[in-house]
Amino acid sequence: MTELPELSGKVALVTGASRGIGYGVAEALVARGDRVCITGRNEDALKEAVEKLGAERVIGVAGKAHDLDHQTETVERTMEVFGRVDFLVNNAGTNPVFGPIADLDLDVARKVFETNVISALGFAQKTWHAWQKDNGGAIVNIASIAGLAPSPFIGAYGVSKAALINLTQQLAHEFAPAVRVNAIAPAVVKTKFAQALYEGRETEAAASYPLGRLGVPSDIGGAAAFLTSEQSEWITGQTLVVDGGIFLNAGVG
Repeated sequence: MTELPELSGKVALVTGASRGIGYGVAEALVARGDRVCITGRNEDALKEAVEKLGAERVIGVAGKAHDLDHQTETVERTMEVFGRVDFLVNNAGTNPVFGPIADLDLDVARKVFETNVISALGFAQKTWHAWQKDNGGAIVNIASIAGLAPSPFIGAYGVSKAALINLTQQLAHEFAPAVRVNAIAPAVVKTKFAQALYEGRETEAAASYPLGRLGVPSDIGGAAAFLTSEQSEWITGQTLVVDGGIFLNAGVG
């Protein structure tokens, strides 16, 4: 960024943010003046993301989202550098398999849940105790439309995102009124993570969307910025579907 905005006084932690949706979220929060801690597995990619976002206001902590020590280190580092953690965006996720759920290796299923659900709970617990419990804030969990309906060939991913949506409601109920907790359920967003769903046939894939295109990371960044803003201060426990209208097709015969 060439010109930094005035500081908002708020601090966010965004997991899985070295690229893709997480990066788009971090970019949106930095653009409004937040200071941000981002995480990612690849240290080199994370450093590059920090530099692009602006090292004056962004730090990175490398590690695997489901690792408890990484969760602790990330929250402690954010508190040490910035002194607070108002917002948590749980974006880190995995989908290592593509195929029928009937043949799914159960160890792979456990890995999917560890990363997509348990890690989100772990980060929520740690930010709650470190800052939010006494000072308030907001949490946004990046779910998926795969968690709202059957999702052929990515069944474990879909089931984990359904669990994340329910976790959002559980946390929203328990953390109120200090902390608002919401989720975003995107359709296909053009990222490396989702390449298998559109690569080589993007025009065909986009044609099924009423708005005529696939999503981009900034679409989700804007939604996350809204759900962590004062404009959404009477919204909690909700899942915002950001899908280019694809769910409108559900009633088409």
